[in-house]
Amino acid sequence: MGYTLAQKLISSHLLTGEMKPGSEIGLRIDQTLTQDATGTMAYLEFEAMGVPRVKTELSVAYIDHNTLQTGFENADDHLYIQSVCKKHGLYFSRPGNGICHQVHLERFGIPGKTLIGSDSHTPTGGGIGMLAFGAGGLDVAVAMGGGPYYITMPRIVFINLKGRLQPWVAAKDIILEVLRIMSVKGGVGKIIEYGGEGVKTLSVPERATITNMGAELGASTSIFPSDDITREFMRAQGRESDWVELQPDADAVYDQIIDIDLSLLRPLAACPHSPDNIKPIEELEGIPVNQISIGSCTNSSLLDMLKVAQILKGKTVHPDVSLSIAPGSKQVFNMLAMNGALAELIAAGARILESACGPCIGMGQSPNSKGVSLRTFNRNFEGRSGTADAQIYLVSPETAAASALYGVFTDPRKLGEPLKIDLPDKFLINDNMIIPPAPESEADMVEIIRGPNIKPFPQTTPLPEEIQAKVLLKVGDNITTDHIMPAGAKILPLRSNIPAISMHCFVRCDEEFPARCTTEEKGIIIGGSNYGQGSSREHAALAPLYLGIKAVIAKSFARIHVANLINAGILPLTFENESDYDRVSMWDELALPDVRERLKKGQALILKNQTTGETLPLSSGFSKRQTDILLAGGLLNYTKEQN
Repeated sequence: MGYTLAQKLISSHLLTGEMKPGSEIGLRIDQTLTQDATGTMAYLEFEAMGVPRVKTELSVAYIDHNTLQTGFENADDHLYIQSVCKKHGLYFSRPGNGICHQVHLERFGIPGKTLIGSDSHTPTGGGIGMLAFGAGGLDVAVAMGGGPYYITMPRIVFINLKGRLQPWVAAKDIILEVLRIMSVKGGVGKIIEYGGEGVKTLSVPERATITNMGAELGASTSIFPSDDITREFMRAQGRESDWVELQPDADAVYDQIIDIDLSLLRPLAACPHSPDNIKPIEELEGIPVNQISIGSCTNSSLLDMLKVAQILKGKTVHPDVSLSIAPGSKQVFNMLAMNGALAELIAAGARILESACGPCIGMGQSPNSKGVSLRTFNRNFEGRSGTADAQIYLVSPETAAASALYGVFTDPRKLGEPLKIDLPDKFLINDNMIIPPAPESEADMVEIIRGPNIKPFPQTTPLPEEIQAKVLLKVGDNITTDHIMPAGAKILPLRSNIPAISMHCFVRCDEEFPARCTTEEKGIIIGGSNYGQGSSREHAALAPLYLGIKAVIAKSFARIHVANLINAGILPLTFENESDYDRVSMWDELALPDVRERLKKGQALILKNQTTGETLPLSSGFSKRQTDILLAGGLLNYTKEQN
């Protein structure tokens, strides 16, 4: 029995464990990336480990999230990250150089290499055949220090692409169709591997759009083969020597196969407020639109921008629509300027933003009250845009541009003759916004710059013998990391200051939660299914840690968030019987008796509801390593103990 492509890469990087679905494995990591919203904390954690120099083949720090500088905080964080990079051996991508996933694809990604990044959309690298995972900042810090990255061995789902897309149907519509089929929970514990004859019709930017939004499936990662199309992309980037061919074995066996005939797809939209709430554009046609935003790590490539420019050429954006466009990288921005496409966008009335994440994380461009906003982004969680009652739809660049012209939801197929876009044989190569580290011999002379907003990693303590605390919050299904720890221009600058940012924890669900935690000093959170979906932001674990949360008991967890909770020393437990969720109420006094001893012995945990007198069985399923981390009080303590 042969290997799938993902299994091949896992096998070649396997350091510990067996490749049996459901068992824990440790992988050697070749590359890491961070962005500035998560990077400051990741580098504080790396410094705390005492490792003088990164041990990966390549590590890059990108500045792309907190580029709206309304105070000193973001600029201070950028200086801190830049000085850490210089001292500890990382490359530094300056503000304005572009979005981490777009730039990494262009300039650093290598087929067959492993990559983890402190951003959930790191699987974008799967578009060129990388095994790329989103992870918490502490996991990235450990990998930079030479440690393995641990995951539960996933099952492999094969998406068999047949045929060819019809005109005006885009790669975005492919991943929206996959989301329609699988849902935001359907990829949990799985790697999504794409193949079939239809793959040959998709360019690298189109493949990257699809792997990028695999994060919205809850998947561990997504991956395409590395073939002649990949080689052409690498050659155009002046990096053909990095290319290798990667294909699954002919007799590979998959856990699930999903067939998608590309020729049958039509333009789609993810409707409010979930990426899997999918409807055809033809069912939405005529709905007035207030705002359109084109860009993000999902759809900001040169290919995407050229499509939009061709649609808008010689026309004017509808007077009722605000259109903003953010090229994904300096390379894309420069090439648009040189070939005249940027002039066409400006002439049509588009507002050109810098090459950064921007509106995707609520960093500016919030819609009007109750506004309808079409975005080429990857998430449309309620309130994420910065406007609580906005109606956010996720669409392709083609649909976005067509709707910008008409002022209403518009099926791009009504535009007539299909687009014809030819990507250049050679991209503009100018890496002058990427700063290499200081030579190792000069590292001792580099001073780390720390602004007043930068606070240390929260102190953790070993797991106690018993936990007794009240339920300080009870929430429902599909709670996202945006619910737990919101983004946006007001809160993101506090990412390096856990005491300050914790005061915003869960305020979208319950404004009194931070104050309640401060009063009670310790507590337990009760959650529904898929708790913690969305971003990789470890702040969604660190803020509850700071507020005294000892355990989160839910129906089920999203992959990255459960790892972040363990890393923070917070117990993530699930109800053995999901119906027991209804047997626990707000303010109930709960106890986890003998929790430390039971974990050490691998015994089942129980929950005593001292308010009702009931005893409820819990599931944990921790590996030996995860148990040791929890006993130590978190990954940082555990790592120090190992050294």
